[in-house]
Amino acid sequence: MKYPFKVTLKYYILTPGNVEANLAESSEFLSNADDKKTPHFTDFEGKTSFGMSVFNLGNAIMGSGILGLAYAMANTGIVLFVILLTVIAGLSAYSIHLLLKSSGVVGIRAYEQLGFRAFGTPGKMAAGIAITLQNIGAMSSYLYIVKYEFPLVIQAFLKVDNPSGEWYLNGNYLVVIVSCSVILPLALMKQLGKSSQTDSYIKLHTPLILFTAYTVPILAFAFVCHPEVLPIYTELRNPTKTKMQHVSNISIGVMYIMYLLAALFGYLTFVDKVEAELLHTYSRIDPYDTLILCVRVAVLTAVTLTVPIVLFPVRRAIQQLFFPNKTFWWPRHIAIAVTLLSLINLLVIFAPNILGIFGVIGATSAPCLIFIFPAVFYIRIVPKEEEPFIFSPSLMCFFIITMALKIHL
Repeated sequence: MKYPFKVTLKYYILTPGNVEANLAESSEFLSNADDKKTPHFTDFEGKTSFGMSVFNLGNAIMGSGILGLAYAMANTGIVLFVILLTVIAGLSAYSIHLLLKSSGVVGIRAYEQLGFRAFGTPGKMAAGIAITLQNIGAMSSYLYIVKYEFPLVIQAFLKVDNPSGEWYLNGNYLVVIVSCSVILPLALMKQLGKSSQTDSYIKLHTPLILFTAYTVPILAFAFVCHPEVLPIYTELRNPTKTKMQHVSNISIGVMYIMYLLAALFGYLTFVDKVEAELLHTYSRIDPYDTLILCVRVAVLTAVTLTVPIVLFPVRRAIQQLFFPNKTFWWPRHIAIAVTLLSLINLLVIFAPNILGIFGVIGATSAPCLIFIFPAVFYIRIVPKEEEPFIFSPSLMCFFIITMALKIHL
């Protein structure tokens, strides 16, 4: 026989009929679950550099909530804000370590599948629901920014000081127009980009919350990147757990500094007059200021183009929950996108106040994704004999879970 059986089997696994049919919609990563000592991944070879991986994960962390951090600092004070930001950033980095350790043991690099390995179907469903809620909240926050910022941008360009009900200054109309003309065509693509599967996972998050009691959920949202960690790990060139941990630490460190500076300078500029959305605060000074107008346009462009990116993992989670064994099918692909976008538009247009919804999401899905799930996955998956003798990560896991439950309450 010319070729060994093992090579023939690997070729079979890599056959396009077995991989490509499911890759675009579900993006699953095959694993060798039986060989726990040497797990490997047979369906994708990472080619992303270390620097680009840091950039991708940084994009996944940073969100529109950076505009609301100054208001959070105004309500908590500088010292308490810095303490909370530091604690949550540190725990976020440690929970990524737990995820990497768990994925290395079982050879799985997909968040929902890690939940399935830990708790079966309930674990997979819980992870999928949390990701869906998180991203629906994010998409709603982006479209709310479109609803309230886009009319102000048009008004500034047209120099309209006293609007009299023009349709093109109505935020509800503009949300629908932007959704149909820009977001929906991008959301209907089979893949966002063939150069990097990670693009379909990158998302901004952290919706803006108005109340002081929601400061901790805001900060928790600000560091939610955990569903993206494993796909970025898979795409990393010559991946190792240590290398990916360095990627995570650098990304979180850079975002920590950026969040702190944005909150500090925004707060020190306006002190007790800072609003929940920082751009609104600046617009009170000069609504026609060129720099502020440029920032508004940049934010609108960013959030508009981010909505279809966030929609992809939501659709993937729905696919995993309800159609786990189905191959790619255009009617289903389109129907999920149209349904999600329609529901979010209705929520943004008709909900009188979405801050309560953001508060619920910020106190539920974010702590689950960033604290609870990585900890319980580690406890369920990693054997006791692989834990350090002096310090048991399981003890840290119980501490993280306890803290996350306090955030829930």
